[in-house]
Amino acid sequence: MVLLVLCLATSAFGCLINASANNYRGFTRYVVIQAAAIVIGILAYAIVSAIDAEFFHEHRTWFVFINLFLLALLIPFGIDYNTGNYSWLDFSFLPFNIMPAEICKILFILIMASVMGSHQNRLNSIPSVFHMVFHLGLICVANFLVSSDLGVTLIFAFIFVGMAAGGGIKWPWWLTGLGIIGLGGGTFWNGFMSEEQKNRILYVFMPEVIDPSGLDEGWHTTQSLKSLMGGGLTGQGLFNGNRTQVGALNAQHTDFVFSAIGEELGFLGCLLVMVLLFSIVARCFWVGTQSSDYMRRMICFGAASSLLFQIVLNIGMCIGLTPVIGLTLPLISYGGSSIVTTYAMLGLVSGVYARPAKRSHERYVLPPR
Repeated sequence: MVLLVLCLATSAFGCLINASANNYRGFTRYVVIQAAAIVIGILAYAIVSAIDAEFFHEHRTWFVFINLFLLALLIPFGIDYNTGNYSWLDFSFLPFNIMPAEICKILFILIMASVMGSHQNRLNSIPSVFHMVFHLGLICVANFLVSSDLGVTLIFAFIFVGMAAGGGIKWPWWLTGLGIIGLGGGTFWNGFMSEEQKNRILYVFMPEVIDPSGLDEGWHTTQSLKSLMGGGLTGQGLFNGNRTQVGALNAQHTDFVFSAIGEELGFLGCLLVMVLLFSIVARCFWVGTQSSDYMRRMICFGAASSLLFQIVLNIGMCIGLTPVIGLTLPLISYGGSSIVTTYAMLGLVSGVYARPAKRSHERYVLPPR
């Protein structure tokens, strides 16, 4: 119940902010879609939390194929909304678009938790680590090749890092991983990343070299900082932001909604958002630590890692500390599929809280795998 209350409070705040951020072009449609997504999300939360974790464990292979199928839909049907990332499916019979990677994120957490649960007694053996890395590589390569979305690809990687760290992977494997990244990073940088993606990353470290005028790679960051600094301690007031109310901030209802909050509600408004979001992350970690079952614990750590990375990167993007790679702020930014899938992911955590350990008398014997 605590987790759901935190989610509802954060979502309600997000609806209010989206009403203000979209006020200059008529906010009714955006708020209605956001509210509808919250209702559907609550239903998804309830359904997912009612399913025993052993069910997910038994159907791991199906989740792998479902992930690949969803990403494959982006090849003929993907659209980019002028972002360069073909990450969305837009069907005329739906009032909102669908981002397959959001669903894949949940299934990836379940796949990794199941794999790690199967290998928990020999987690640091070579076959076990290779099995884990195989699933990471599969989803990352598939997502990046079909969508070119580096931000979401990094979320998958950070989910893996969070679960591996919490699951007990020892330091020699981390050193090995860093070495492989160091050796293969150059190939990925030169062979797969566009100049725009490179410059967005490099701008964070040397803005005066990459974009001294601040009109190209630094444009979004410059505008974001202007909005944040214009808010001061208490902000200019909801529906009163000088820049927000004329749409001067790009993607102010999605990627840069944190900057819109800073302008209209100031530092205190930003602090409130961070308290709400980090409380949800902390609750996920706490539920995981209270579970005596390894796989269930990994599900919670995976959900917490996903949210933590997305929150930190989005806020860092708005204040100029991380590259602008198009990640939204969970439960705050506008987006139907993001809201629904976030609630579903947190429903997994709620299910672990309700059933923190196996109940062998309620389940049949698992088949050999």
